[in-house]
Amino acid sequence: MTGFLSAFAAVAVLVAGLLSYVASSQPDGLDATTQRGCTVVQVDGADELQGDCIARNAQDHHLANSPLADYTIDGNDKLTGVAGVLGVAAAFAVLFAVVNLIRAGRRKDTAAVTESGST
Repeated sequence: MTGFLSAFAAVAVLVAGLLSYVASSQPDGLDATTQRGCTVVQVDGADELQGDCIARNAQDHHLANSPLADYTIDGNDKLTGVAGVLGVAAAFAVLFAVVNLIRAGRRKDTAAVTESGST
């Protein structure tokens, strides 16, 4: 099982680190759907959506200005792969922590059953 997880992690890092550079910058299906009926207008040097569309009511996420927002590092598109690798590392760290918590709980339950059975 460890070999499978290692191979899975290696593939995830390769995909996030290399293939992220060739990903489309066009909106995905959800974004494209919410933008139907919108027109983009320049207002004070920034794009603004106008028209009858759902996306017009959208607001930025409270972490939109964070260092890893928009799959970049501080807005630098050349570091997209690094941001992807950091994201994969964070996901595996959370996975590892959750698995260890589950294992610790099982060990505790097994020890309690073993102790109660021996008396």
